[in-house]
Amino acid sequence: MEDNKISGRFRKNIQIGSEVEVVQKNHQRSGELTEGFVKRILTNSPNHPHGIKVQLETGEVGRVKNVLL
Repeated sequence: MEDNKISGRFRKNIQIGSEVEVVQKNHQRSGELTEGFVKRILTNSPNHPHGIKVQLETGEVGRVKNVLL
């Protein structure tokens, strides 16, 4: 499974509807990942060192750690 992941630090890797793993703000210390599908991309810059911030279809917001293929 580890081979089927793309870095979430680059906006070009993320599209609306992509399946991703994100870290929510309240889980940054533990690193707990939440899986879901991208509803909105909230970061405007082409890259971000901690991951592109997105809103999932569930309404949760977090920074993308991995884009799942």
